[in-house]
Amino acid sequence: MYIITVGAGDIGTPLIEIATGTGNEVVVIERDAARADEVASEFDCMVLNADATVKETLEDAGADRADAIITTTDQDATNVMVSLLAQELEIPAIVSVVHNPEHMNLFKQIGVNTIENPQRLIAESLFRSVDRPSIVDYMRVGDVAEVFEITVTEAAPIAGLTLIEADEKGLLDADTLVVAIERKDADAPITPRGQTRIEAGDLLTVYSGSGATPEVTDIFGHYEDHATNDSNGFGL
Repeated sequence: MYIITVGAGDIGTPLIEIATGTGNEVVVIERDAARADEVASEFDCMVLNADATVKETLEDAGADRADAIITTTDQDATNVMVSLLAQELEIPAIVSVVHNPEHMNLFKQIGVNTIENPQRLIAESLFRSVDRPSIVDYMRVGDVAEVFEITVTEAAPIAGLTLIEADEKGLLDADTLVVAIERKDADAPITPRGQTRIEAGDLLTVYSGSGATPEVTDIFGHYEDHATNDSNGFGL
């Protein structure tokens, strides 16, 4: 892909590294001259020391043949302006970082794909690792629902049961679905069916309409989530 990246700061620089490292053609626009020089010397990409909110800069960056533009500056106003210019220049995919949650709707209204402030996402993930220690990885769906990964323990109520049996015992309701199973002796992830038996040690991908609450993680044998939520330090 031909990707224009705006900003080479804490967010933009790792992005440039990933994009160039996977063989994409990357053009970087960075206003700070010293930072632009650093990127030019470190990565295999073209770097423009210029203002991306000027239409001619995007044209010089090759907007007419770009597949995507990603704007990563620390100013939402700048990111909005760049996104609007990118729309005018008909760049197919426009993605922007959004630092202030109150601005999220503005970006959505103008049709820009958004990424919430990465620092906040990291902070939430760090808090989640202590607030819900049983969760390997998770993704929020809407305001409450979550998709998460969790390992089945030996003591789990669901261990040894088929999904049909788990449903009959009331362990799984309509809002809790096992969508994938990773098993050590399996060559590929297992797509669960009604007769699929859950085994201790399985890494499950689970959708829960109520989120990964302690009541949900109990099903998979993780009772420690109750302890962390009842402690004085977390989950008050």
